[in-house]
Amino acid sequence: MDRSDVEARIEAGFEADCGATVSRPRGDHDDDDHLEATVVSSAFEGESLVAQHELVSDTLGDATTTESHALELTTYTPDEADEREN
Repeated sequence: MDRSDVEARIEAGFEADCGATVSRPRGDHDDDDHLEATVVSSAFEGESLVAQHELVSDTLGDATTTESHALELTTYTPDEADEREN
């Protein structure tokens, strides 16, 4: 599963608005087995960090254990993402 597949699966898996950006945390020399995703969604409102990560993992199903070695997650609500930009 490549970066665009991961982004598409995450974004499609949320009923609420969702934006996902997936990159290689170790740079372009790394393969797609180690990925990093930043996900922004209103579905995270009021959820614990663990629950937010579970919501993202649920969108990927078994792919996180069968098609990818590691996925680093950073999750934000839209308000949290706006605060980080300012």
